[in-house]
Amino acid sequence: MKKTKFKIEYQLKMASVNVLWNSISTPLGLAEWFSDGVTVKDNEYTFTWEKYDQTAFLIHVKQNDNVRFQWDEDVDTDYYFELKIKVLEVTGEPALIITDFAEPGEKDDLILLWNKQIEELKRKSGI
Repeated sequence: MKKTKFKIEYQLKMASVNVLWNSISTPLGLAEWFSDGVTVKDNEYTFTWEKYDQTAFLIHVKQNDNVRFQWDEDVDTDYYFELKIKVLEVTGEPALIITDFAEPGEKDDLILLWNKQIEELKRKSGI
């Protein structure tokens, strides 16, 4: 089945772009909010949730802007997930833009999962 691309924007008032960048681009930062643990070998990231591991490949990085990962099961596809920092023009405050792909009928569940993860990011980083 074909997945559908979607984007979610989270406004993160009072957040520092440097703190956000470290949270989305480093293994330690990702382990604080995205998963229970992260190990990295070259561009291969293994994310751990309780006793479950999932591997993703870092396929793009632009310093202080975005990181893009592709799950190992999506390697031969155009599917990925991206974490992008955007500074809002009107307020000057940062936002985090999530781009992901969902199977039919799973988009709402993935949005709920991202909402939960972003709440954890806010809590851990004091935003």
